[in-house]
Amino acid sequence: MGILFILFCGTSVVAAFFLFFAFYFTRSSKSMPRSFDELKWEIIWQYHGIRGLVEDAILKPKNRVDLISLEGKVAVITGGNRGIGLRVVEKLMKCDMTVVMGVRNPKEAEDNVENLIDVGSMKGKIFYERLDTGSMQSVRRFAKFVQSKFSKVDILINNAGIMASPFQITEDGFESQLAVNYLGHFLLTHLLLPQLKAGGTKECNSRVVNVSSCVHLIGNINFDDLHGKKYYYPPVAYNQSKLAQVLFTRYLQKVLNKDEANNVQIYAVHPGVVDTDLFCHSSTTYIPWFKKIFFKTPEQGSRTITYAAISPRLEGKGGSYLSNCTLVKISSLAKDLGLGEKFFQVTCDMLGIEDFFAV
Repeated sequence: MGILFILFCGTSVVAAFFLFFAFYFTRSSKSMPRSFDELKWEIIWQYHGIRGLVEDAILKPKNRVDLISLEGKVAVITGGNRGIGLRVVEKLMKCDMTVVMGVRNPKEAEDNVENLIDVGSMKGKIFYERLDTGSMQSVRRFAKFVQSKFSKVDILINNAGIMASPFQITEDGFESQLAVNYLGHFLLTHLLLPQLKAGGTKECNSRVVNVSSCVHLIGNINFDDLHGKKYYYPPVAYNQSKLAQVLFTRYLQKVLNKDEANNVQIYAVHPGVVDTDLFCHSSTTYIPWFKKIFFKTPEQGSRTITYAAISPRLEGKGGSYLSNCTLVKISSLAKDLGLGEKFFQVTCDMLGIEDFFAV
């Protein structure tokens, strides 16, 4: 009995140490939770992070994308200076596409791309244009640039994003995560919809890829406090922005499907738990080796996004949500098309869009 008691105590101590280690060094924020509510959300956040890691491990054999020749086609991507976006750009260029990068620092993006691939040997061209998806004025400027260069767009990848950042209100009066991750991309999709319609055919639809996250599963749309002015906890705002992307994906696809002439398909994607600068506000920065061991690399994270953008296997499956190049389930809230319609209209009102389908 004494030996069993000692073993039980020893195991309990080890388990307690592991749980403390996991909690302390994988928090969404560098600061500790300040209330029971924040502690609750932090635990839920970490649980879904672990679920994401397990899903990545189980579906790893399926996380593959075949690069095909798409010479003459045009892809627009937000973000791409580094991390996942940069690797997506690399794959698109290997498909012989012309790529327009909307980035905060065009010179940095150009340097990073040219260090990664031999642009001169590619059949497609690449354009670097300034874009901050958190600024609606910047989004409109970027859209005008794309419209002036191209009469059609085949692929729009809404990739730029921030995660669990400190509370900030943008110049437009929006909470920063909602603005950068969702509102800017909503507006850009609206402005480029004519080009996307022109790019699609019955045989090959044009595509919009919204880069979401597995934490949309715990997201909620707080209509009473969308911008966190009454209550703000970083991961809660992030979850909301990612659910918003999935709701937008499904509702927009539903509306587009009503007209057979709209050859545009929309997808939402979880790229996986990836070792990128997205975690800059997280306590995981204290232990970078943890991410190196357990998280995906940016190249691995780029595969599902690229798959959603180019794979012929997805033709006719618009409105889907993917993880590891596989169609997976979404949250019950994300399935609620009534909620999607309501939030779609609220978003239009916020952005001053009278008719999303008329530009």
